[in-house]
Amino acid sequence: MTEISGKVAFVTGAASGIGLALSKSLLGHGAKVMMSDIDEELLIKEFQSLNNPNVAMTVCDVSKPNSVSAAAEQTIKTFSKVHHIFNNAGVSLAGFPGKIALEDWKWITDINLMGVVYCTEKFLPLMLSHGESGHITNTASMAGHVAAVGMGPYFATKYAVVGYSEALRAELGTTNIGVSCLCPTWVKSNIHNTISKSPVAGKNDKYKKSKSYEIVKALIENGMDAEVYAELCIKGIKSDRLHIFNDPAAREAMTERHKLLQKDYDQNLVDLEK
Repeated sequence: MTEISGKVAFVTGAASGIGLALSKSLLGHGAKVMMSDIDEELLIKEFQSLNNPNVAMTVCDVSKPNSVSAAAEQTIKTFSKVHHIFNNAGVSLAGFPGKIALEDWKWITDINLMGVVYCTEKFLPLMLSHGESGHITNTASMAGHVAAVGMGPYFATKYAVVGYSEALRAELGTTNIGVSCLCPTWVKSNIHNTISKSPVAGKNDKYKKSKSYEIVKALIENGMDAEVYAELCIKGIKSDRLHIFNDPAAREAMTERHKLLQKDYDQNLVDLEK
């Protein structure tokens, strides 16, 4: 059983969506929380609205190692220790292969994947240093297990986060640091609009006129409340569960993926024997 009450948690992307909901849920379960986000104005607003002595805030750009280091230093300065990190900050990016600017590829990879890496590499030694139990929680997506059309960069980074989380779980198996990977489908947030901050695609709003954008927007706006998913996450983390899903309708897609993998695997073995 992973402890939450009395522990210190660092949460990225904490000014909105799942990150904000996780921050609130953690506080409700007795944790102390360092909220971090790149959006200083929104972060200040949400931090002040909580009006809780067990929460603090620090502006952090997870794509920049120096910013992550500063946030870690602020967390230790404020709470002395850190036990949980929630690598939640993320963005989305759509586009057809061959037409996606490499600058945009670097942008989404730096945030969705390397942001998780930077935070883990910086905070894990701090978590191990005091000898108390802790937990690393990385926000991936069902898009880290099942791919579809239209958002190759997003799927690529989320598959990477799932793989990295599974590797961390194996690497840290002999320690008292657990690992969970959040794999939701549609949860209410603003992630479908984060493409507006990308270096190339974000310079115009053509993406907002696409059919795929309208579909994703509707699915997110009608998705699970972030607060509901956050509570599910806390239950999963307390139980030291590796993958935390939320959508029974998506289970079949994963089953079908596994069937296809097994079919290809078996056929390759047949070919090997010929």
